[in-house]
Amino acid sequence: MKLTYLGHSCFQLEIKGKQILFDPFISFNELAKAIDVNSIEADYIFLSHGHADHIADAVSIAKRTGAKVVANWEIHEWLNKQGVSNTHPMNTGGKWEFEFGTVKAVVAQHSSGLPDGSYGGNPLGFVFMTEEGNFYYSGDTGLTLDMQLIPKWAKLDFALLPIGDNFTMDVADAVICAEFIQCNQVVGMHYDTFGFIKIDHEAAIGAFRSAGKSLLLPAIGSSLDI
Repeated sequence: MKLTYLGHSCFQLEIKGKQILFDPFISFNELAKAIDVNSIEADYIFLSHGHADHIADAVSIAKRTGAKVVANWEIHEWLNKQGVSNTHPMNTGGKWEFEFGTVKAVVAQHSSGLPDGSYGGNPLGFVFMTEEGNFYYSGDTGLTLDMQLIPKWAKLDFALLPIGDNFTMDVADAVICAEFIQCNQVVGMHYDTFGFIKIDHEAAIGAFRSAGKSLLLPAIGSSLDI
C-alpha cells in the first residue's frame, strides 16, 4: 500500500482505493509548511486522541472532504458539536469492519484533552487488518505490556510508532515495542517537530538495525510503497 508522510504523526494511506488520514496536524506544523492542507483528500480520518498536534486540521479536512472520522466517544461528540456529523465512535478493545478492512482499537498509554479544554476520553491505537496488509498505528503512547496482545489479533507487515521521547516512547522503548508486536518494519513518528522531541536520526536507525529491525524515517511530503 502507498504511505505518505505529512509530518509529526500524520500519515495518509491508500487502501482498496480509499484515502485514510491519521492525526492531521499540518497547517500548524512549521516543518510541514510546504504541504497544502487544502489539497489533501480523505475518505476516512482516524484520530488517536484529542491533543491539538493530532487533530488541529481534522475539522476543516472533514468538512471539506466529507470524510468519515473515527475516534473515541468523547472526540466523536466534540466533532459533532463542531459541525462534523459523519463520525464513527470506537473505544478500547472494540473492532469494526469498514469497507477497506477491519480495525481494532487498542490501548495507548497517554493523556487526551481537546483544544477547548474539555475531556478527550481514552487515547487509542489502531490495528488495521486488510487484504493489502496489516499494520499498527499506535498513536501517542508509552511502552506497555498490552502491546504483546497485538500479535494475537494480526500478523503485522509494519507499524507506525512514536520515537521522540519526553511525551511518548523513545527509540529504545520503540525497539522493545517492535519486539512485543513481532514486527520488523517500523515507520517513526512524533519526532523533531518540537524541541522536546528532536532525535539523532542515524542513532535511531542504528538502534533498530542492531535489533534486526528496520526504521524508516521518510521526508515530510514523501511517499513509499510499504
